[in-house]
Amino acid sequence: MKLVTYSNNGQEQLAFYIHGKLYNVNAANNLLPDTMDELLKYWEQSIDAMRKTEEDIKSGKNAVQGIPYNDANILAPVPHPTSCRDGYAFRQHVAAARRNRKVDMIAEFDQYPIFYFTNHNAIQGPGPIPCMPDHFKKLDFELEAAIVICKKGRNIKAEDADQYIGGYMIMNDMSARTLQMEEMLLNLGPAKGKDFSTVIGPILVTPDELEPYKIPAKPGHTGNAYNLKMTCTVNGKQVSEGNMGDMDWTFAEIIERCAYGADILPGDVIGSGTVGTGCFLELNGTYKLADANYKEQWLQDGDVVEMDIDGLGHLSNTIVAEKTDWSILALKK
Repeated sequence: MKLVTYSNNGQEQLAFYIHGKLYNVNAANNLLPDTMDELLKYWEQSIDAMRKTEEDIKSGKNAVQGIPYNDANILAPVPHPTSCRDGYAFRQHVAAARRNRKVDMIAEFDQYPIFYFTNHNAIQGPGPIPCMPDHFKKLDFELEAAIVICKKGRNIKAEDADQYIGGYMIMNDMSARTLQMEEMLLNLGPAKGKDFSTVIGPILVTPDELEPYKIPAKPGHTGNAYNLKMTCTVNGKQVSEGNMGDMDWTFAEIIERCAYGADILPGDVIGSGTVGTGCFLELNGTYKLADANYKEQWLQDGDVVEMDIDGLGHLSNTIVAEKTDWSILALKK
């Protein structure tokens, strides 16, 4: 299934995405949840009926009317995550970023997956990303994939972890690099450099939809992997290209670490971390190694950031400057 949350007369509404149209789930079957929050809460009780209803819409047995996707106000598919973690799964990104700083690749990357918690209340979908003046001090995108957890678990082994994944989405882990680097000098974070916006969506795609793209995990790793091309453009110019199949740590292995001694819950969102070439921080460093005079590129007011992942759709956002001169960087002692 492909699922979307949209605004229906000011209320969040869950819909099936089928051939460019949105079909109100609850209108198609009033026994089904009408929001993503409710679906995730009752996933195991609802998922078979959800699939049957979708099949009936596709076959014409269910005559519910759809609305054009392009006419709807699309929200984040999971508007209210119970938490939001972000992983560090792509070795290429980590190695390039460290090379650009002229430091060796860290051996621990290959020993265990890691993640950090970000602001789950700053989740948003397509549309404007409001930014404060200090965010524009090296404002960056990060091209990622993400999953949402669909059932509660604890102490989950990687070989069992994929069954806890409700679906996959595009993720843009927005980053204010000056704020991020400032706080990480004190070995804490990322926090303030990340907490203003994390973009997911626009569609939640269930794992069965991705079966044609499945590939083996990398040697020595456990869990599902998918050959899905990932790209990002800024103002129509492609700046990044990678593949979800390049994840060194699988989502299953990241879940295993997340769930060790802790509950994971329906509605938890977990990002993959940045794909290789997937942010200006990495790209600027690479270009400056080749040309010391290279002019760094960062996101500016009015920039349009568009991300595509095969099978997961197209995510578009516009950077918007808040009308203020308020700065926390100016408060430094």
